Amino acid sequence: MRPLTITDSAAIALGLQDEIRRSEESSYDHRLHGVLLVAQGMTCPEVARILGDAPRSVEYWVRGFEEKGLAALREGERSGRPRRMSEARMQAVNVVLRRTPPEAGLGGNPWDGKTLAAWIEREYAIHLGTRQCQRLFRQLDFRLRKPRPLIAKADPERQKEHKRNFKR
Repeated sequence: MRPLTITDSAAIALGLQDEIRRSEESSYDHRLHGVLLVAQGMTCPEVARILGDAPRSVEYWVRGFEEKGLAALREGERSGRPRRMSEARMQAVNVVLRRTPPEAGLGGNPWDGKTLAAWIEREYAIHLGTRQCQRLFRQLDFRLRKPRPLIAKADPERQKEHKRNFKR
């Protein structure tokens, strides 16, 4: 009997790996299979090659299983870098963003990442990067407002008259 093959197996393998990572249950089953293969005598690099994972990941699964049993293979809270801004400080940032930078004791520009970073550094002695401050804007549902450009040497009266009479 001729062996079965899957056309475009490389793309299919990537799609199946994405599907495994998509749900907690399938990730758990995936790890179970990895530990089972190691228990049956395969090495971690061999299992990693078959399952499409890094050998170090398979080693973590096996060590975790040895230390904590099946519970170690379940998805859990991942530790990460602790937040540098407490919830109270985030609320204070939210309040200050609703005012203009001059009201917060800064220069005359509208709020942007650099301006917010300068305010946080001055108030809390916490250095945040511009991109991190831009993410804070999004987390706090703050929309950046850009000033309308002023046309050089424009007559404000003529502009006002034009706007009043302009028809589309």
